[in-house]
Amino acid sequence: MKKVLSVLLASAVMLGALTGCGSDKKEEGKSDSIKLGVFLPLTGDNAAGGELELRGIKLANKLHPEVLGKKVELVVADNKSDKAEAASVAARLIEKDKVVTLLGSYGSSLAMAAGNIVKDAKVPAIGTSCTNPQVTANNDYYFRACFIDPFQGTVMANYAFKQGARKVAIVQEVSNDYSVGLAKFFKEAFVKLTNDPNAIIDIANYQTGDKDFTAVLTNLKAKNPDAVFAPGNFTESALLVKQARQLGIEAPFMGGDTWETQEFIDVGGKEVEGCVMSTAFDREKASTEEAQKFLKAYTDEYKAEPSALTAMAYDSYLIAVDAIKRANSTEPQKIRDAIAQTKDLEAVTGKTTLDKNGDAIKAAVIKVVKDGKFKYLDYVDVK
Repeated sequence: MKKVLSVLLASAVMLGALTGCGSDKKEEGKSDSIKLGVFLPLTGDNAAGGELELRGIKLANKLHPEVLGKKVELVVADNKSDKAEAASVAARLIEKDKVVTLLGSYGSSLAMAAGNIVKDAKVPAIGTSCTNPQVTANNDYYFRACFIDPFQGTVMANYAFKQGARKVAIVQEVSNDYSVGLAKFFKEAFVKLTNDPNAIIDIANYQTGDKDFTAVLTNLKAKNPDAVFAPGNFTESALLVKQARQLGIEAPFMGGDTWETQEFIDVGGKEVEGCVMSTAFDREKASTEEAQKFLKAYTDEYKAEPSALTAMAYDSYLIAVDAIKRANSTEPQKIRDAIAQTKDLEAVTGKTTLDKNGDAIKAAVIKVVKDGKFKYLDYVDVK
């Protein structure tokens, strides 16, 4: 009798297992959601930027929750502001969570760390604010919603030149690919504008996480530059400017789009007043219908003005959903091909077209810190 019961029990277990497998396949075929992976720095040195971008993606998902008759599900993962973690997170989202497209990351180094992952898996990724050209270089599966550093560097070089600067010092976060790349393109553009190979009078380096810039700034003060170009992470940049002012350095400081976070103002205080930066969005240049929807929804939800980081992250979501719709498919390869054909998409930061490298062609905004807020200063269209 025991033997018969054992056989019956084993048969029941096996039948249950087979039924379970069949059920899983059935459910997979009937899935009512499309998964987008979001990998951003939500902890670590870049967390403030990552959080601003996550707001944008979540808001886009709230306003555009479906495509192809299915719910768009966000699978959010923290890359912890770490290159190794960024690669690991990207792989996990693709292999385990089965996302059809990745969105992210804030920080060019973090995006570049995931480059080979998406390329080998043949799953497209859309960068949010990763502006270093190397993010999309030689990678048919990486795209971006933002402009790139050669354009951003040229914009700021032109601004400095028009303001009368002829001798400029550069202070770069040497462990940050974004900072090094932007400094390089600024230097090339400024030297060309001045027709003076010695127009950059000093290039100083510091490391991510540094808090004391006394040595760098003492040397810089002795050089007496007309202006200082110092692209880098918002915290270190704010401390750099603050300590410069305390040492009596009065030269104007300029940076890139990473400065546009509240933390830059909170850390720098009154010393960062007058700092100028390039960015990609401002309410005054919000010309599309999508931008108006975004502005209303953001201010209703957060009771604050959105940053360009939030707007670009929102746009990365729009690019993905638009591509899925045009591809009429959830197959990553077909989505990738549709992303590559993105043209004149009405996005928050303007009508967006991706070039042959997968980079967005769009204008830049120049902002200044005034009365503790980021204020519109100028607009530079793509030539």
